[in-house]
Amino acid sequence: MFLGSNSHSIDEKGRLTLPAKWRAELASGVVVTRGLDDCLFVFPQIKFEKIATEIDDAGIEMSDARAWARYLAGKAELLEVDKQGRILIPDDLRKFAHLNGQVVVLGVVSRIEIWNPEKFNENNQAIESNASVVAERMGQVMKRAAGK
Repeated sequence: MFLGSNSHSIDEKGRLTLPAKWRAELASGVVVTRGLDDCLFVFPQIKFEKIATEIDDAGIEMSDARAWARYLAGKAELLEVDKQGRILIPDDLRKFAHLNGQVVVLGVVSRIEIWNPEKFNENNQAIESNASVVAERMGQVMKRAAGK
């Protein structure tokens, strides 16, 4: 499980050192892809495979499933974590998320998000100002999903 946030930097070659506390979960490889809200998503390879299977099982006849598969997998990269705990983030993904130098590495339960610090602060302020409203809506969604 990925929890907490850390400030890290991407070096001139595009390498990011992942927090040591998460490296064991990521040792078998990671998938880095475009995220939502202008960040990158980093998944353990096995988690990404499960997500990809769920999307694929929705069927190619569904336009939203095709679009989501293109978005999530079309720019995804399978990466190895090197002995120093680093991943090499491809240039096109760094450009997508406006990553250069300092970044915020955020643990979000089953995935890691990599953020431009300014974008992260903007997003986080919006969440904090609406946290009670979001919590209430999510509580209703979760109750419906649980059949309550």
